[in-house]
Amino acid sequence: MQSAEPEAEDSFDFLFKIILVGDSDVGKTCMVQSFKSGIFIEKQQNTIGVDFTVRTLDIDGKKVKMQVWDTAGQERFRTITQSYYRSAHGAIVAYDISRRGTFESVSHWIREVEQYGAANVVVILVGNKSDLHAQRQVLFEDACTLAEKNALLAALETSAKEAQNIDAAFVLMARELLARNSLTIPDQSSHCPSQFTLGDGCQPIYGAAVPSDKKCEC
Repeated sequence: MQSAEPEAEDSFDFLFKIILVGDSDVGKTCMVQSFKSGIFIEKQQNTIGVDFTVRTLDIDGKKVKMQVWDTAGQERFRTITQSYYRSAHGAIVAYDISRRGTFESVSHWIREVEQYGAANVVVILVGNKSDLHAQRQVLFEDACTLAEKNALLAALETSAKEAQNIDAAFVLMARELLARNSLTIPDQSSHCPSQFTLGDGCQPIYGAAVPSDKKCEC
């Protein structure tokens, strides 16, 4: 992972800490790398403990620094990673659309966020590796149902390999955090950013945190 130091001294208006959780090998590190630099590296070593990167986004004229914490999915690092939940403003729970078991673990990760994170943490469900169409084991409709059941902000599918919806997921998170801090008022256009390049059957859905009339119809 590239060093965040060059950007560390940049000026910014707001800073949000985002934690990325999910089973091992669902592509969390690849997602972070794609978000940071647009680079995809096929072979990645498993994250040991926690790693992080930062990127500053321009959201409606505000400089929003996103500090993204990439956590290890292995059980042996669980006590280490849990300590990083407490100060997180948002959480992205990731699974691999080509491995059903990683999706079945999502409820566990959501419970961890609820147990160790802040009461008002924003959670997005992300199905990564959407480029593996032929190996799909998780229907997007199932992800939508799970997101609605748990009142998550949104569910969407991404591909770190093809850089699809990676930026969109973080922009969506940033906009929601700004809105919840009364820094901007969410509207239909803010929940349907131009960065979304969703294919058929990959529309984002919004949980109870967003009024029903704000559901995206991009």
